[in-house]
Amino acid sequence: MKIAVVLALPLMAYAAPPDFAHDVAPIVYKYCAPCHRPGESGPFSLLSYADVKQRARMIAEVTASRYMPPWPPEAGYGEFSDDLRLSDAQIRTIAGWAAAGAPEGVGTPAPPQFTEGWQLGPPDLIVEARKAYSLAASGPEVYWNFIFSPDLKTTRYVRAVEIRPGNKRIVHHANLYIDRARSARRQEIAPGAGFPGMDPVIERTAFEPDDGHFLFWKPGGVATPEPDGLAWRLDPGNDLLLNTHMRPSGKPEQVRPVIGLYFTDKPQDRFPMLIQIEHDGALQIPPGVRDFVISDDFRLPLDVDVLAVYPHAHYLARVMEGYATLPSGERKWLLRIPDWDPAWQGTYNYRQPVFLPKGAVLSMRFHYDNSSANPRNPNQPPKRVVAGNHATDEMGHLWFQVLPRGGDHRRELQEALMRHRLEKYPDDFGARLQLGGVMLSRLNPSGAAAILQEAVRLDPKHPEVHNLLGSAYSALGRNTEAIEQFRLALTLRPDYENARLNLGRAMLKAGKVDEAIEDCSKVIAVFPEDPAAKDCLAKASAARK
Repeated sequence: MKIAVVLALPLMAYAAPPDFAHDVAPIVYKYCAPCHRPGESGPFSLLSYADVKQRARMIAEVTASRYMPPWPPEAGYGEFSDDLRLSDAQIRTIAGWAAAGAPEGVGTPAPPQFTEGWQLGPPDLIVEARKAYSLAASGPEVYWNFIFSPDLKTTRYVRAVEIRPGNKRIVHHANLYIDRARSARRQEIAPGAGFPGMDPVIERTAFEPDDGHFLFWKPGGVATPEPDGLAWRLDPGNDLLLNTHMRPSGKPEQVRPVIGLYFTDKPQDRFPMLIQIEHDGALQIPPGVRDFVISDDFRLPLDVDVLAVYPHAHYLARVMEGYATLPSGERKWLLRIPDWDPAWQGTYNYRQPVFLPKGAVLSMRFHYDNSSANPRNPNQPPKRVVAGNHATDEMGHLWFQVLPRGGDHRRELQEALMRHRLEKYPDDFGARLQLGGVMLSRLNPSGAAAILQEAVRLDPKHPEVHNLLGSAYSALGRNTEAIEQFRLALTLRPDYENARLNLGRAMLKAGKVDEAIEDCSKVIAVFPEDPAAKDCLAKASAARK
């Protein structure tokens, strides 16, 4: 009898190793090439087989550790449309290819073609910073604010914006803000030069507390049009402010950003809002502490859809958690970052809007490591760290873009946020100022007056609080007290044209027609087309006859 002997071998012994042409190129071209190509932020190009083979071992290492491609959120804690996370299978493919000697294979595909110039085609309007910023060859990281003044004759709705930061190799990220009151101009070191600062202060009216958009640039980012109904409004006279984070490159650099705006004829009819949960006041981190935790919990006063999230902290933060607790007690994860690195911060857009009902609680839990074991700790040996705008200080912010259901409910949401902030910080002047303004806009002048009187006590030298308190008094029929507050506002800030307009109206109500004409005329001299000032002057002129 003969016995057949069959040698059992692992199936993988017969499989060919991965090659570049069929297995690795599709991964590298999709996830790596957008940044690793000429003119972009990556330090070398990965557009050819030769480029990738030269760095095969390094690519295998940085993908295995998930350092590259940069994607901080942990899988399973929120589903994002712009997810750059490689699958385990893709990581194994790259590792197997590198271990096999990085074979090319047959039929290497052509490298991807990227849009040169403006990603969405020629913009409808291009605005450029008036002056370049001169970044020194060395030194600390710099946060600089550039101010842009679009030349608009009529209101336009912006469906997309493309930010060109001026030098992609040294600009780490940038945030764009709409400054309707042109308040940032008062902070400039010289006209057109911009001003320093990580967290710029922009004044907003109580009637429009937030524009509701993350207008964010980071390396490799793609300009994306807003969905229908979410285009944001840009009025004549509005400024745009670009907050840029720059890192010295070893040689002097000039940075002059440019912004492209794309318009639509469809007006905005859905009104998102950016809400922030935070607890910077609790950031008192002793040296050596390895797990210092801050938290915040905000109960939603209405139904919302969550569209995007943006976490922010500095170098001591390690673990970031954001979630919602539903009225049923169920926890819904919105974000978890197990190893925070501020070098890769960004905005994350949900694949589908996340519905949260009224009564759901938004929560954040941020963990900080102020020990010498933290490789990103800027202080060695560690020092006590508190909240602040310097890179060696700390922050703990979790921003959500939410879309309230059932119409424009931003002011209701803003009132709830300011009340929540005052629970944490009872003597927060800014929160009382905003709360008073929102209550006034929601036709509650009595409640607004009480809040604003306390704000005056906290900061009697702030012109806006006197203007708002005067408006509350005027709505309550306390015209003499209103006039006093408007005059105080103008004493503190003579160019405060809104307070001057309010004074003119109050003078007209008091029968002081000449004074009303004088004040309204001064406003028109600065803003010739302002309809409220023209109406005030017309009524005062008619009363004189």
